[in-house]
Amino acid sequence: MSYVVLARKYRPQSFEDLVGQGHVSTTLENAIAKNRVAHAFLFTGVRGVGKTTSARILAKSLNCVKGPTSKPCQECPPCKEITVGSDVDVQEIDGASYTGVDDVRKLQESLPYRPSRDRFKIFIVDEVHMLSNNAWNAFLKTLEEPPPHVKFIFATTEVHKIPVTILSRCQRYDFKLISALSITSRLRFVLDREGVAYEDAALSIIAREAAGSMRDAMSLLDQVLAWVGVDGDKLTAEGVARVLGVADRSVLHGLAAALVDGDAEACLRTVSDLAHQGYDLPHVARDFLAHLRDLVVAKVSADPTGLLDLADSELADVKTLATRAEADDLTRLHQGFSRSFDDITRSGQPRAALEMTLVRLARRPPLMPVDDLLRRLGEMERRLLGGGGGGGAPGASGGAGQGRPMQGGAPPGQRRASASEASSPSPTPSASSPVPPPASPAAPAFSQAPPAPSRVAPASSQAAPAFSPPAPAFSPPAPAPSRVAPASSQAAPAFSPPAPASSQPAPATSRPPPANGAAYTNGAAHTNGAAHTNGATNGRLAAPNPADLAPFRAVIELVRAKRAPLASVLEHAALIRIGSDGIVLGFEADSFLGKQAQEPIAKEAIRAALAAHYGGNPDVTFEVLRPQSGAVTLAQIEGAGLRARLDNARRAIADHPLVTAAIELLGAELRDVRLGQEDAAAAERMSTR
Repeated sequence: MSYVVLARKYRPQSFEDLVGQGHVSTTLENAIAKNRVAHAFLFTGVRGVGKTTSARILAKSLNCVKGPTSKPCQECPPCKEITVGSDVDVQEIDGASYTGVDDVRKLQESLPYRPSRDRFKIFIVDEVHMLSNNAWNAFLKTLEEPPPHVKFIFATTEVHKIPVTILSRCQRYDFKLISALSITSRLRFVLDREGVAYEDAALSIIAREAAGSMRDAMSLLDQVLAWVGVDGDKLTAEGVARVLGVADRSVLHGLAAALVDGDAEACLRTVSDLAHQGYDLPHVARDFLAHLRDLVVAKVSADPTGLLDLADSELADVKTLATRAEADDLTRLHQGFSRSFDDITRSGQPRAALEMTLVRLARRPPLMPVDDLLRRLGEMERRLLGGGGGGGAPGASGGAGQGRPMQGGAPPGQRRASASEASSPSPTPSASSPVPPPASPAAPAFSQAPPAPSRVAPASSQAAPAFSPPAPAFSPPAPAPSRVAPASSQAAPAFSPPAPASSQPAPATSRPPPANGAAYTNGAAHTNGAAHTNGATNGRLAAPNPADLAPFRAVIELVRAKRAPLASVLEHAALIRIGSDGIVLGFEADSFLGKQAQEPIAKEAIRAALAAHYGGNPDVTFEVLRPQSGAVTLAQIEGAGLRARLDNARRAIADHPLVTAAIELLGAELRDVRLGQEDAAAAERMSTR
């Protein structure tokens, strides 16, 4: 007689023997007892959880000589024939081969005839999702109103492929995955019947690899029993792990212990041993991820017995290891490993991916509780402010600054003067050691020609220029007399600042007239106030006169209200002259922006804005700038001012005592400095041009 595999030999024959599907067996037993049996059933679930077995048990319960009963006798001819699959009134059909509409029509032709012997004619269709759409359509009417002596039992692993019109005509039963404890209990029952000695850890490995399928567990048990042989050796966990090619629970536990303790070398040695023994490392990674989950559950739960599908000895080991780490640390380990799990399984070098993941997690920095962090911040604040005003702040700043270089600025050693420099009351400025500018007014970011001797500046010119960037949003602390900013800390501005005002007028400088014949002078205003011009120095265009920028900005805003893209073009033009009679703009030869500004519709928009600002009928003309003329555009002025404000803010923040103390105490670094909302909007506008 041929060998019968354990999955068939120990197949459940009654609802009492059905493992892990109590919700299904209880419902069917009650339906039979109350005579409320439907005409169509749909059993769905993963492979090997008891769908077809339950269909056979239901058929025996309905056709048993002593029935209908929830406990078939297993002795009458219907029960015996249904068990072996030879009952003519109970047909098992394979849906994978029974897919056509003609097959369904043949079945329908036999439905009106009563069963030859049994009480019901039962059709069990396995893998019913394989039926074609035409076959389902032919089934609809029959399935809705079958003859009273006909019962349909459908089984499928892919219920989403069943049409909703069929689902509405059936009672649906979802079969669940069987727990590892239930599978272990069943395996123990089978081995006791077979007379094979075993270790509980060996059965736990088989149950874990079965992944909720009883049939898979029985097949794996057949495989490991073949390894034991006929001499009656004991079924050990080590042997089962070697046969199935999976890691033993003790190996996973040791790997988790090394990870919790931060022992990267032990993790690498464990992976090396697994690789040399031929284990499937992606499979090991999957089991290890589940083991990390068990550690988290054991840590956060007072009684994890119902939450962990583990044997008693394994549960004790997991609880012991969980007590050696904090819950947040275990959660971080699980999260970090789960993020790298897909990389390990899909990698062409799974060993290297697994090793690097374990090394990274083993070398994780320790977590700092929020309460401790707040306490340390409070102590730092008290140390800074508790020394009587400003006495403690400089000391804290100095101590902090000498510990760590700061990103975005010079190292603290360069930002502080030496003892010899501190003894000098007022350092002499030089080219190699510039004196930092005052904190309140920001230096202009462009070059400006000195005024002519005959020019008398109006009262309005004594105010801050219209293009001068405002002071930072906060007042940085005044530098100590002993502090001299090094040359590296002074960011070179985009343009030279203007010469300081003096009671003696600057001597006149001879300047040749522009070669291109542009109607501009050396920044002098016309006597009639009709125009101000972009000054020239040695044939090079300099920054426009500050008095010209205010009307130019006003004109640009008028243009922006009607044509925003054209306003951006004008901001990149060099202002040569502007007045009530018109405007002269300069662009480089073959400039794309210049071509846009010289279009007729663009010139008309500029002329309309000038007329709205000055009145009259102003003219709009354009000139070609000579190469390297040094012309400055409004966009360059705004960008230079924004960069200057950002540099000033960065230096002020870097020198602030509280910031330097926080960097030293917390081990932080200055990454970024952001200005206010207006400056941020200006920066965004500049970046999109």
